[in-house]
Amino acid sequence: MAAGSPAAGGEENGGLRAALGGLTTRGRSFVAAGLAAAVCAYVLGQRDLLRVGLLLGVLPLMCVAVLYRTRYRVAASRRLSPSRVPAGSEARVHLRMDNVSRMPTGLLMLQDHVPYVLGPRPRFVLDRVEPGGRREVSYRVRSDLRGRYPLGPLQLRLSDPFGLCELTRSFSAYDTLTVIPRTEPLPPVRLAGESSGYGEGRQRSLALAGDDDVIPRTYRQGDELRRVHWRSTARYGELMVRREEQPQRARCTVLLDTRRIAYQGAGPDSAFEWAVSAAASVLVHMLERGFAVRLLTDTGSSVPSPGAEGFAGSTQDSADSAGLMMDTLAVVDHSDGAGLSRAYDVLRGGNEGLLIAFVGDLDEEQAAVAARMRQRSGGALAFVLDSGQWVTSGAVAGAVEERLRRLREAGWTAVAVPPGAALAELWRQAAQERADAAPAGGTDGFSGGWS
Repeated sequence: MAAGSPAAGGEENGGLRAALGGLTTRGRSFVAAGLAAAVCAYVLGQRDLLRVGLLLGVLPLMCVAVLYRTRYRVAASRRLSPSRVPAGSEARVHLRMDNVSRMPTGLLMLQDHVPYVLGPRPRFVLDRVEPGGRREVSYRVRSDLRGRYPLGPLQLRLSDPFGLCELTRSFSAYDTLTVIPRTEPLPPVRLAGESSGYGEGRQRSLALAGDDDVIPRTYRQGDELRRVHWRSTARYGELMVRREEQPQRARCTVLLDTRRIAYQGAGPDSAFEWAVSAAASVLVHMLERGFAVRLLTDTGSSVPSPGAEGFAGSTQDSADSAGLMMDTLAVVDHSDGAGLSRAYDVLRGGNEGLLIAFVGDLDEEQAAVAARMRQRSGGALAFVLDSGQWVTSGAVAGAVEERLRRLREAGWTAVAVPPGAALAELWRQAAQERADAAPAGGTDGFSGGWS
């Protein structure tokens, strides 16, 4: 206890010294004038002049004491609306100041620290706040670049009515604004070919009447009596009910190629940013269609993380699943990997459902790895970007056409992505290409999630 007392006193003295350092030029002039008047009053023996000197010298010190106490009697809070916003859209930040003391405040100046990409630093001036009163202000932020941006800390500057002292207080709390990729609504299309175990028909039938498990369980309050298994009830001497399995949901894996060597250029209009936004659009679209979806990158990382299911939407609410993957896409960056082999290893077998891939430049080796992925999915669609074409705005190179041909021979529906293309149009194009190839390609392919 004794060791801590000097430290506490040192902090208090340091705080008082910092408070005295908040005297403005006017306040210091008052103090200097007060000292000069006191000295003159002592030399000349003028009591009235001494009173004036004391008034001039004490008034700034009183303002320092009041503000020093007041700055710890003001509470601040921040609220984002919304906290997750698409790139190019605005979010509103609400600031609230509460005076929790029994004394009114003086002039308050608020300044919130925001990254420069969100806009200018907001500043507000608030008049006197009555005891127990509050003030609310708001400002807007906007970013064309996805990412996670910290807001704060909030800085509060207090000033007395006479302008003799100004003190600054910084609050430690901050909030995070998540700017997610832009998403584009996709048209409801259906690709030719149906696959057993997938699609709306099977999904709806299972939703109406789930598959019964052969092993009954003990009756629980709320179970329907029509589920009672009377044979097991007679055997065990207590009510037993048939278990109803959850409907099997069609699966979809969205593969995003993030290799640094696969993309050229940077900025909101680059090929990589188009791929990220397109992957986000497909994720939202497939979740809305009732698919169990996961996001997979070339590094082998999966969202949600691999587990019993490894897919979002089957055990989570679709909105939460979309938010989790959108937060991942908000901060995804280039990887230093050179291949797609890790993503290939994640695709364990042919029960992975629909595979939708967004890939950059592919050399011959990586094109072969991508072709083998088709064997580990129920259906496969690839959007291939030639980043060099995006930089030069040129035509599709012959090497890209060769990669597309190789993917198509392996069973992929492969579509080239020209610079600035609309995903909705490519989505329709993919549906048409799959429909044209269905008679020659068999019945393995995409199913009801496309409608």
